[in-house]
Amino acid sequence: MKIREIEENKESFLPLLLLGDEQESMIWRYLERGRMAVLYCGEKAAAVSVVTKEAEGIWELKNIAVLPCCQRQGCGRRLLEFWLDCLRGQGILQAGTGEVPSTMGFYQDCGFQFSHRIPDFFVHYYDHPIVEDGKLLKDMVYFSRKL
Repeated sequence: MKIREIEENKESFLPLLLLGDEQESMIWRYLERGRMAVLYCGEKAAAVSVVTKEAEGIWELKNIAVLPCCQRQGCGRRLLEFWLDCLRGQGILQAGTGEVPSTMGFYQDCGFQFSHRIPDFFVHYYDHPIVEDGKLLKDMVYFSRKL
């Protein structure tokens, strides 16, 4: 497995990005201004992530997605570690997610702590109901970790 930062043709990874954020219009809000990294298994893109600089010292993981056939094999964790190394000493990395135990547990296992929540985020910003692991998402829950 190898990780490459992608600077051009980010839109070519849209099908993979849609696994992590299922509304294309939301992806376009951060894709061009974000930094993208792709984890490859051989020649195949197995996982993708995008981080953005939100303010001085505040970075946000906007998307992290892993192909279903590659999940639970450490791909997401490797991408997260890539960003932690790249951004070391530059403030904090925050990640917003729906209130799904498996996803929240992933961030906590990676050393993130609960930061804050945005009530009704998925209700107001998505044009259709978002369901993950059988749960209708409503609030965006943020976790953060010092870089």
